[in-house]
Amino acid sequence: MKAFLLLLASLVFSVPPLRADPPALAPSAPVYVIPIRGQIEGALLYVIRRGIAEAEQQNASAIVLVMDTPGGTLDAASDIVRSIQAAKPPVYTFVEKDAFSAGAIIALASRGIYMAPGSVIGDALPIMMSPIGGVQEMPESIEEKAVSAVAALVRSAAQNAGHDPELAEKMVRRELEYKIGDEVISPPGRLLTLTAEEAARPGKEGKPLLSAGTAADIPAVLEQLSLAGHPVVEMQITSTEKLARMIAAAAPILMIIGFLGIYIEIKTPGFGLPGILGAACLALFFWGHHIAGLAGMEDLILFVAGILLLLVEIFLLPGFGFAGIFGLALILVSLVGAMVRIIPGSGSWLPVWADLQVPIFKTGIALVGTGAGALLLGRFLPRSRLFGRLTLSTATAASEGYTAAPDTSPLIGKTGVTVNQLHPAGTIRIGEDRFDVVTSGEFIDAGVPVQIIEAHGSRIVVQKT
Repeated sequence: MKAFLLLLASLVFSVPPLRADPPALAPSAPVYVIPIRGQIEGALLYVIRRGIAEAEQQNASAIVLVMDTPGGTLDAASDIVRSIQAAKPPVYTFVEKDAFSAGAIIALASRGIYMAPGSVIGDALPIMMSPIGGVQEMPESIEEKAVSAVAALVRSAAQNAGHDPELAEKMVRRELEYKIGDEVISPPGRLLTLTAEEAARPGKEGKPLLSAGTAADIPAVLEQLSLAGHPVVEMQITSTEKLARMIAAAAPILMIIGFLGIYIEIKTPGFGLPGILGAACLALFFWGHHIAGLAGMEDLILFVAGILLLLVEIFLLPGFGFAGIFGLALILVSLVGAMVRIIPGSGSWLPVWADLQVPIFKTGIALVGTGAGALLLGRFLPRSRLFGRLTLSTATAASEGYTAAPDTSPLIGKTGVTVNQLHPAGTIRIGEDRFDVVTSGEFIDAGVPVQIIEAHGSRIVVQKT
């Protein structure tokens, strides 16, 4: 009996675990599918966290990320990687079409990668975007720092999930060489990008290079995972979450329109369409970031407090002092804070510099865009046809028959009788005509004779005779 137990133990511990095999669960345990499509940004992080939480509540047998993305921000990708690593069900990735940049990093954190025919994965080199939307060349010192951080992230994600860390790093560092034996898979000077067929070829130690299998769709993936009999639950991304992601991506544009609308409203009398549009854009900005999980009510409270302080400075206090400066500071803090990621369970409510970089960059773009827009509006709006409809474009002169008030100067010296008490304003009668008059400050009773001593348009001054 002892020999039998020893033999059984040796067989159990000698069999290496297969990375792509899910744990044995009841056939009724669902497979939870989470779509990752489009740009990867902070708002998507909260969608994925919701999906993972729902999968854990339903005791899912596995989570499958369906991916088609050109990439996105590094901070969002790193948080999604940590969420995947902390998930209770095993997480797999199905590359539907493209998994570039941040998408490749997230895929490397999953236990198994499956790819559709014709799909591509790789090229995770960090890039810097310019304020106008194009790719900007990074200084050498900054580039090395960014590349080093991303390389460490992909190595860690690959090691944790059982992928080749050298292959993962080759997606970030073009100067490296990746080869299997004597065969060079990716030479120096080129970032590693793999098609579905290339990723499924044999790699080191007889394992697949990266892809655990090529599959046409989710049912084919589940077949390879031995989960074909399990029900599939696809996460539904609500219209509100989709709108919140769009708002988060268009944050600088909303801020520019909001600031310009308020600027135009301050420069013009009354309250009209520009003010309504500006207020609506800023309200949409805070609402979208609140739904996306980036902003709390405290950010909106700070913004409203900043606006109130500015109004106090403009209408109640002379000059521009503490209230105006503090109000502007509160507005800027609220805008940046609304775009800062909130990390549950982090133990600190203070954001780190890495979390502040993108929000500060977006706010800077909004301020520069607002300044440029204000200059353009000040230069071209007065000449536009729309502005001409809103303002009086021609002057009126007395020579053309226009008068602001009747000429009452011939009344000087005439006398009349007060109709009522002048305290100091009232009415007098001269013959059959009545006139509204004022005194120099004295009170005059009704029925008292008075004389007009001054007359300027509608202002007629009288005194007792």
